[in-house]
Amino acid sequence: MTPHSLPHGIHVPLVTPFARDGRPDLDALEGLAHSVLDDGAAGLVALGTTGEAGALDPDERRAVVDTCARVCRERAAPLVVGAGGGGTAQVARELAELGRRPEAAAALVTVPAFVRPSQDSVVAHFARLAADSPVPLIVYHIPYRTGRTLDAATLRAIGGLPGVAGVKYAAGGIDQDTVALLGDLPADFAVFAGDDVFVSPLLALGAAGGILASAHLATGRFARLADAWRAGEAPRARALGHRLARLSALLFAEPNPAVVKGVLHAQGRIPTPDVRLPLLPAAEESVTAALKELAAVEAAEAEE
Repeated sequence: MTPHSLPHGIHVPLVTPFARDGRPDLDALEGLAHSVLDDGAAGLVALGTTGEAGALDPDERRAVVDTCARVCRERAAPLVVGAGGGGTAQVARELAELGRRPEAAAALVTVPAFVRPSQDSVVAHFARLAADSPVPLIVYHIPYRTGRTLDAATLRAIGGLPGVAGVKYAAGGIDQDTVALLGDLPADFAVFAGDDVFVSPLLALGAAGGILASAHLATGRFARLADAWRAGEAPRARALGHRLARLSALLFAEPNPAVVKGVLHAQGRIPTPDVRLPLLPAAEESVTAALKELAAVEAAEAEE
């Protein structure tokens, strides 16, 4: 696989639905996977933050990836699998397992958290991983979770490594480094928006797409947003982007994926709204507000 064979557009980092007995509901997960692909998602992400990967045991993680891989195989859709940790050797072992999964198009790998390596150390970390990984890497840059901000020069250096396909960019906003990176990308290196509220301006600046928890809902609208910016339809994209940003803000009013799960449960798409500790289910008022905004997004587009 070449780096840019990961399609442009919106990739959905799937939640892990839980049954009433607390175990992952793999049938519900399979249904979600098919539904977002039906509605225009370009691909799926398993074991992302939204999937509560850290709260799943090893058997549950394997079952989640098995389910997503089966759907992607049936639908000829790309699967990205989350991996990460504080040690390079640990992450390398996780990546090696993906060599047994032909459906895995790439691995989403976080910048090491807590240890706060230097910029040069982060480059060395990804160079070591990319050298041996059986699949291309997508760097997950999310400094408000990892504690390490990477500047444009560092991301450009990582992006120039063989075997690095792109970055999920979730820096918490748009600043000079964002503009500098998107204005001078390495060859065959794609930026995917990772902060849902900022997906529209990042697409306007040249991002290839997004990896968005919000796209469990209004999936087709997010896909059309990406298509509109790629087609240069700025007025249409701008209006839709503003509406979807308001929805995303409400979906992230509580720690992700609590509100997303609450809305999916209210829609009857997953059996419970449950998340695992240390998260708590979303408050009823948060879910109600998100449902109201989702209805407004759908109504506004229907009038156009």
